Amino acid sequence: MKVAVVGGGSWATALVKVLSDNQVPLVWWMRDRETMAYIQQHQRNPRYLSDANLQLKRGSLQADLRKAVATASVVILAVPAAFLRDALSPLSEHDLDGKNVLSAVKGMVPVENLLIGQFLQKYFRVNEQRFMVITGPCHAEEVAAEKLSFLTLAASHPELATPLVSMFKNRYMNMQVSDDPSGSEYASVMKNIYAIAGGIAHGLGYGDNFMAVLVSNAIIELKSFLRAVYPKRRDIKGSAYLGDLLVTAYSQFSRNRSFGAMLGKGYSVRSAQLEMNMVAEGYYSARAVHELNKLHKCSIPIASTVYSILYEGVPARVAMHHLQSQLH
Repeated sequence: MKVAVVGGGSWATALVKVLSDNQVPLVWWMRDRETMAYIQQHQRNPRYLSDANLQLKRGSLQADLRKAVATASVVILAVPAAFLRDALSPLSEHDLDGKNVLSAVKGMVPVENLLIGQFLQKYFRVNEQRFMVITGPCHAEEVAAEKLSFLTLAASHPELATPLVSMFKNRYMNMQVSDDPSGSEYASVMKNIYAIAGGIAHGLGYGDNFMAVLVSNAIIELKSFLRAVYPKRRDIKGSAYLGDLLVTAYSQFSRNRSFGAMLGKGYSVRSAQLEMNMVAEGYYSARAVHELNKLHKCSIPIASTVYSILYEGVPARVAMHHLQSQLH
């Protein structure tokens, strides 16, 4: 079973490390040929997770996306959602026909505000049974450092996902299977927004007491939103939901929390984006959820507060002060 990994960022690099450590045959696609040449020579990605040793004994690098996916039976997408449409533009639906497509993207495709699964089904006719979601409380930096991590592979037909688990499991990576790919995608979208809210609170000087209340309310809000947009029996306390929210809201490695902290400290949205070397998916997710919620009309005060700061120009301190009265 050969795997094509699409993306050259930190999460793609971490997944390549896991697969290569497990001796899984793979081809790694990225645009930057200079980075490719460096990786081939030094077995490290100079731009992301540069301390991670990448033993690509059964792997190769490829700048041609069609060639990269042609020989693979599994395609892993690890490109920020905002850039996914452009990244996949060289492909047609025939290029992904019959392949298992795993999304490690935690966001929605802008403009149409589609989940990754919805986007792939609409434009590439990817079979719903063959689409799966890699999710869970897992920062790339800790994977690179081989700290014990847990992932979930969510699929509408779990029996098709189970054989793929062995590609990922090793002494520092565990993986379980779930039957809620769409719910997992929505949860991944929302938790990035909540992490921005947590970062804003931290940047404004709020303490742990308020943060605990904020996260508790975020969990309630997430459960309500998931029930509205994709009703299904699920345990919101599971690691793919609550666990992912907690690590993104609290971790030093969370780019969304860092982005929010800058806003809380007085950075403009644009200046915070320029200072960060990586994409904060929650920025795009806040708008997508705002548009989506016009249909569902779900009470999501935390997500709405983040949207007002990012897109309506409401000062962070004013917005968070207003939010206080809506928490309990």
